[in-house]
Amino acid sequence: MAIEAIAMEGPEARVSDQVARLIATCSRGWERFFADHDDHQAPRFVPSMPERVFAVLEEVTRRHLPPNRVFCEWGSGFGTATCLAALLGYEAYGLESDEELVRLSRAIARRLGIPVAMLCTSLFPAGYEAYPGGDGTAVVTPASVRDHHDNAEARGPLRYAGMEIAIADIGVFFAYPWPEERERMQELFEAVAREGAILVVYHTDTDIRVLRKVEGKVELEDARAHVHRP
Repeated sequence: MAIEAIAMEGPEARVSDQVARLIATCSRGWERFFADHDDHQAPRFVPSMPERVFAVLEEVTRRHLPPNRVFCEWGSGFGTATCLAALLGYEAYGLESDEELVRLSRAIARRLGIPVAMLCTSLFPAGYEAYPGGDGTAVVTPASVRDHHDNAEARGPLRYAGMEIAIADIGVFFAYPWPEERERMQELFEAVAREGAILVVYHTDTDIRVLRKVEGKVELEDARAHVHRP
């Protein structure tokens, strides 16, 4: 399997009142959170620009790029992207390892009446892990690649803890990784996602990449394959 880049040059999406209320609520939430925590207490976290996340997710949805309407956010924080996906009609899951952020994101979604599942778990499913490579890059690997694939039927579908569906049932993944984690996100996506699944990667406010898992080997780096706005 390989990953191809998909060109996304659409205009900014118009934000509905419901989406605007979600964005404002999450913004107030993280402002209060960081006001109550010092640098040593707070997790490593930088909020995205939700309007641009929504614009990309809306275009991905409008163009029918994902194989289904199941969404998973890797490192969901306050759950903004997860809730945005739910408002676009996705069965939406957020994965976050920080218990307090999970509690707060659940409270926000509940307050706004948005149906999502926020899970306190690692984005690495059982049998997968990351380790420092020789060049300093974190590499994703199953604990035993051959054993995992040779015994897939015996083991059953690969799942996240607390998630009833299999990872193969997820059509869209979203991640906002730190620069040193970007390669790891792509490797994890290639390792666990189904063929045809979409990965939306938020690099910066003006650089949001959309990738798709395909058969064969393709050229990944394509200057047209990301949203870039002045």
